[in-house]
Amino acid sequence: MILFLVGYMGSGKSVVGQQLSEILGYNYIDFDDYIERKENATIRTIFETKGEIYFRKAESSYLKDLSKLKETIVSLGGGTPCYGDNMQTLLNTKESVCVYLKASIPTLTKRLFNERAKRPLLAHIDSESMLSEFIGKHIFERAPFYEQSSLSIQTDDKSISEIVEAIVLKLF
Repeated sequence: MILFLVGYMGSGKSVVGQQLSEILGYNYIDFDDYIERKENATIRTIFETKGEIYFRKAESSYLKDLSKLKETIVSLGGGTPCYGDNMQTLLNTKESVCVYLKASIPTLTKRLFNERAKRPLLAHIDSESMLSEFIGKHIFERAPFYEQSSLSIQTDDKSISEIVEAIVLKLF
């Protein structure tokens, strides 16, 4: 089985994926790290030098490569399921489960405000209210993709261990 973790940035995909891989004994791939290794550049640099369209095309190509893996957990970028035919790739991958880590706008705002500099899409935002509005707009656009996932786990006010346990209980 391959597990794809989807959700907005800051929803906990990376930390949950790492802990889940340890418990299940699966390989773990952070998709952004994977892309950075393949492109030999940071996500930020790719966005700045080649643009978002280039990034999204590369992302789609790499996703198709990963969809052939077994016993792997992949934490995807927040936008990955929302571009091209990526969500269909996730849903059509044999023996895959797509898990949506769902966090509220206030939770995401709180988690992301001090991380803006590390996140290319958020770097230009100056206040928590602007960030909250930005996240709300994005969630509205992306929710139809995320909601197609096989499982949905609410992450607000839950520890990483509680989220991992909820996923394991729903899988097995």
